[in-house]
Amino acid sequence: MISLTDSQKIGMGLTGFGVFFLFFGMVLFFDKALLAIGNILFVTGLSFVIGLERTFRFFFQRHKFKATSFFLGGVLVVLVGWPIVGVVLEIYGFFLLFRGFFPVAVGFIRRVPVLGSLLSLPGISALVDKIGESNTMV
Repeated sequence: MISLTDSQKIGMGLTGFGVFFLFFGMVLFFDKALLAIGNILFVTGLSFVIGLERTFRFFFQRHKFKATSFFLGGVLVVLVGWPIVGVVLEIYGFFLLFRGFFPVAVGFIRRVPVLGSLLSLPGISALVDKIGESNTMV
C-alpha cells in the first residue's frame, strides 16, 4: 500500500475537487465561476501532491514551454471570462503536457478487468492504440 503524507492527501482532495468543478462547469454550459474554481483547485492540488519545486520544474522545462503556455494561458483566459476558448486551450495544453503519461495509463487501464475488455472492442482499440503511442500528439 502506498503511504501518503498529509499534504499529499490534501492535494489529492484538492485535485479531485478541481476535476469535479471543471467537469461540472462544462456540464453547466461552461460556467465561468465553476471553471475558474476548478482550475485553481486542480493546479493547487497538483502542487500539494508532488510539491512546489517539482511542479515548477514539471511545468517550466524547456521542451514543455509550448504546452505550459497553452495550459496556463487557457487558465488565464477562463479567469478573464472566455470559458470556451480557455477550456479548448487548456485541453490542448493538457494533452501536450501529459502525453508521456498516456502509454502508462493505457497499459494500466487495459489490465483492469471490465475496462480492459471495453478497450479491446474493434472501434475503440484502434483509437486507444493511437493514444497509447507516446509520440502521436506532437
